[in-house]
Amino acid sequence: MASNTTKVLIVDDSAAMRQLLTHILTSDPSIEVVGTAGDPFIAREKIIKLQPDVITLDIEMPRMDGITFLEKLMRGRPMPVVMISSLTQKSADITMRALELGAVDFIAKPSTDTLSGVESSAAVIIEKVKAAARAKVRPRSDAAAAQTAQTQPMRKATTAFRMTHQIIAIGASTGGTEAIREVLSTMPSDAPGIVIVQHMPAGFTTSFAARLDATCAIRVKEAADGDRVLPGHALLAPGSFHMSVIRSGAETRVRVSAGPPVNLHKPSVDVLFESCAQHCGRNTTAAILTGMGYDGADGMKQLRDAGAHTLAQDEESCTVYGMPKEAVARGGVEFVLPLGFIGRKLYELAMRPHQKSTAA
Repeated sequence: MASNTTKVLIVDDSAAMRQLLTHILTSDPSIEVVGTAGDPFIAREKIIKLQPDVITLDIEMPRMDGITFLEKLMRGRPMPVVMISSLTQKSADITMRALELGAVDFIAKPSTDTLSGVESSAAVIIEKVKAAARAKVRPRSDAAAAQTAQTQPMRKATTAFRMTHQIIAIGASTGGTEAIREVLSTMPSDAPGIVIVQHMPAGFTTSFAARLDATCAIRVKEAADGDRVLPGHALLAPGSFHMSVIRSGAETRVRVSAGPPVNLHKPSVDVLFESCAQHCGRNTTAAILTGMGYDGADGMKQLRDAGAHTLAQDEESCTVYGMPKEAVARGGVEFVLPLGFIGRKLYELAMRPHQKSTAA
């Protein structure tokens, strides 16, 4: 095998799923499945012996569930982990917890009912495993996790009937769930209305929005077609649907729509950013966060050209420095900042949006 081959260990209690994932991953010549394990106890021994670059980890397993194993792994031997999640609400909630604990990404368990179901999942699975191999693993410390658990949300916004011309737009992919959580946790309850695209399939964004809402001062919900963009509120694009903004008189509303993927993604960051550039222009403040690929880069350039303030997460703090890198390369970024500074900067710029920037 070539030295740049990604070595993968598959951990799943289903023999059929281990076989399917092996078939999918080994169809890419740059991936080697070095082993499989039916439970975490076997996996622990094989990790030591085989030294994989990435493991795929099933959530629901006998003897020890995937979350318990992930927590132990991130304490003792942090490494890139891609969770395998079934399409149930319980699994979605657990998957969000896995991302909080340090998993790089997750994959919806491929359907074995039809050949087309397998084929449609294969490219996504291969792409996410490759991205995980390049990702910076940042497990949360016990202290940080405890602090988050003990932090009481600030007063929720009560701005249901206020209008706003200023909006904040955020786009992210791999590593984005925790990055978005960190950005939103800094927002006070009077923050301008926020619209967010996180690359995520259907069935998971409801849980993600609920977890954000429980820990942030602002209200966070999964967007529905026609929702108003209001101060103190954030709207998250629903999985497998595009979200855009439109101006309707004095109001800004979102449109949630189907249609083909854009830049291989649905929801697409470019769809959101380009609509913000068209309908809100310089009244937008936007940030592109960690993620693989280039989705959002063209939209950032359009926003910048329209007079909007634009920010990108820096390479050091990104899990995967793909989307921000492309946005910078295409000339769409005004400020490049570490993740810990982005929330405050977004708020400051949006609250005084017409001050002329001195950034290059």
